[in-house]
Amino acid sequence: MLPLDGVRVLAVEQYGAGPFGTMFLADQGAEVIKIENPNDGGDMSRAVGPYFFAPGDSEFFHSLNRNKKSLTLDLGRPEGQSVLHDLVCGADAIASNLRGDVPAKLGLVYEHLKGANSKIVCAHLSAYGRTGPRASWPGFDYLMQAETGYFSLTGEPGAPPARFGLSVVDLMSGLGLAYALLAALTAARATGAGRDIDVSLFDIALANTNYLATWYLNEGVVTGRLPRSAHPALTPCQLYRTRDGWIYIMCNKEKFWPALCAKLGRPEWSEDARYRRFPDRLKHRDALTEMLDRELQRRTTAEWLALFAGVVPAAPINDLAQALDNPFVTGHGRLQTLPHAARGSYRMVASPVRCAGETPPARPAPALGEHTDALLRELGYDEARIRVLKDSKVV
Repeated sequence: MLPLDGVRVLAVEQYGAGPFGTMFLADQGAEVIKIENPNDGGDMSRAVGPYFFAPGDSEFFHSLNRNKKSLTLDLGRPEGQSVLHDLVCGADAIASNLRGDVPAKLGLVYEHLKGANSKIVCAHLSAYGRTGPRASWPGFDYLMQAETGYFSLTGEPGAPPARFGLSVVDLMSGLGLAYALLAALTAARATGAGRDIDVSLFDIALANTNYLATWYLNEGVVTGRLPRSAHPALTPCQLYRTRDGWIYIMCNKEKFWPALCAKLGRPEWSEDARYRRFPDRLKHRDALTEMLDRELQRRTTAEWLALFAGVVPAAPINDLAQALDNPFVTGHGRLQTLPHAARGSYRMVASPVRCAGETPPARPAPALGEHTDALLRELGYDEARIRVLKDSKVV
């Protein structure tokens, strides 16, 4: 039995952030029902290219929506609101991923739904929040990275500002949504009262500046980019040259510096007063970089990794293909194969959350409206009522 078996979540979501978060819930057994508008193609990510398993069947969409169900419903129609209230009666939570001013307009807030279910949790993910001067603003990941300082922290000094290579704000915000929903659900089950709970792309992006923000707010220190992706305070912690390329070494505890020195055949370095402690090594970082480059270029990256294994924290610099073809990935259940009607099957990175003794679910992302009829019948709707809803394009 997966941890979230028996939990039903209605997801009014689109694109990346919200769907990523609710996929984590679905992976742990929650019944996640995507509510998609039948009159506009549903979740816009169904049409996001450039790669498709079949016409209109986006690989991007599949990457964010496994193990879910799809119900088509026009929430802008009174008949659609009636169906929503019927669904809410048997649901635990609604997860919305919309512009800040939209949830209230679509009746997705607790005040509007508590009459149908006093325990319903309404978890909202928006760009800038549902209140304040930017509630009606659209917003996307890279904009948040730009405004909250990520561009100034990414890349090499002197190069143009650069975004993080993945949609990290979307992905972190999706996890924030899932966390907020489960936190509110825990309270609802204890007290019998649901609530609205909010996260936003901007607030998650800002919160992720974390210790760098603390340093600025208290010490006035503006952290910038450092050569070779170095840590701002700890060293050795950066890229170093090897015979055939690069290696990243992270001696982020004092015990790892003498361990590295021993593996390099330079135990005397760990006793040198210039390099004994973190503040000493930081003061002499440039000299230390030259010394480590010189020693590390005696072997290849693979040779050093074999020598360091389990003793000195280090990693190769892989491209995406190397990362996914890594035997540590392919041989240890970190990839998942899912069935597909047209393609036969496809592969994804598996859920990173593992539940001992349970096989993770592996259902492909749903077709638009795939589960509409079954879910409406479950509500007690007969075929005649379902036909009326379809003919009027409510579902």
